[in-house]
Amino acid sequence: MIDQKTLAYINLYGVLGTLENLCELAPEAGSILTNKKPISIGFEVKGGPSATITFKNGKCRMEQGCAKCDVKLPFSSCEKFNGLIDGTTTPIPSKGFHHISFLLKDFTKLTDLLNKYMRPEPADLEDEDFFRISTTLMMYTISVAIAQIGNNDEIGKFSAQQMVDGEIAFSIKDGPAATIRVKNHRLLAIKKPSDAPRAIMEFSSIKLARDLFDGKVNAIACVGSGDIVMKGMISMLDNLNRILDRVALYLA
Repeated sequence: MIDQKTLAYINLYGVLGTLENLCELAPEAGSILTNKKPISIGFEVKGGPSATITFKNGKCRMEQGCAKCDVKLPFSSCEKFNGLIDGTTTPIPSKGFHHISFLLKDFTKLTDLLNKYMRPEPADLEDEDFFRISTTLMMYTISVAIAQIGNNDEIGKFSAQQMVDGEIAFSIKDGPAATIRVKNHRLLAIKKPSDAPRAIMEFSSIKLARDLFDGKVNAIACVGSGDIVMKGMISMLDNLNRILDRVALYLA
């Protein structure tokens, strides 16, 4: 079962939040964002998350809440917001109609580009740079999804309740790294390496990580072969793996 509220948190902070990384990694993103003045889009989901994404100088930045935004997109439910991500809902701004061209053109182009990297054609993955960017974006999205499932999904929250305070290093060897910070059984994903992890989960290569993300290899077998290194606080890793099992359900 998929919880629509949990999915809304993943879609906003995980999927749309990855636009930050897309703008940093993909040269095409900068060419789309040609606005000279900052433009911010606020997403407010009733009974769910809210955040503002600000676009400036070919980059973007997400912050929680949408008290200060140029364009505001309200959603009456988590289901309605999730419909924006799967293309079944067309939002109507409650604020900032004079920026509608940015929303319909630049923002739409940017989300289409994100979708190209997140749901790539097999032929695109043959390009080394595309493969690296695509897998890195997936890595960051998955790390945020882990935190949101641990905080909102009932099964995920049960696993989070078993986790002690501290940081888990979640990374690809010689590649992107993220930190899952646990405090009072709440999880926070940070898209940078951990300085002092209590536990470590590291994939041996970006190709292996991709195969795992795509479900082409078995994670348990990879642990046995040493292609996935896990060390440190075992209870944290056991419960992280339980949450990770649910990520595929939400991001399918």
